[in-house]
Amino acid sequence: MGASEPPNFSWVAEGRLAGLAMPREPGHYRFLRGQGVRHLVSLSERAPPHHGCCPDLQLHRLRIPDFTPPTPQQIQSFLQLVEEANARGEAVAVHCMLGHGRTGTMLACYLAKAREMSGDAAIQEIRRLRPGSIETREQEEAVIQFCQRLRAGEEDSKEP
Repeated sequence: MGASEPPNFSWVAEGRLAGLAMPREPGHYRFLRGQGVRHLVSLSERAPPHHGCCPDLQLHRLRIPDFTPPTPQQIQSFLQLVEEANARGEAVAVHCMLGHGRTGTMLACYLAKAREMSGDAAIQEIRRLRPGSIETREQEEAVIQFCQRLRAGEEDSKEP
């Protein structure tokens, strides 16, 4: 059986970070693997089906209830995972159910940090790249508050 593109798949940072809807068949995992993805971050409360079919695609679980924002710790864990994987030349893909709300929120936080964008600019860019992203006011606030913490942390102290 061949590889087929998962629903709502797109790169936000080519070869580094992609978003998608929940992969539902073995071909979706093979597609991700063929794109260089080595890490799949699942934001949904239940694990994606068939995730064991590609053992060299590591699954990471950050359970976030649908239509709710990630916690600051979940955002930090996600960004650290992406940073560490990218440092090894490995791409990361992130999904929730449809790849809109929770996925878009995490992707906007990534853009805000990686490109030094404001929360509003990161939200607009993710919505341009992935229409329908970031579905609730609480998810928007999570991105904006992340940016505020990021800026405050950069001004207060630089960690080695």
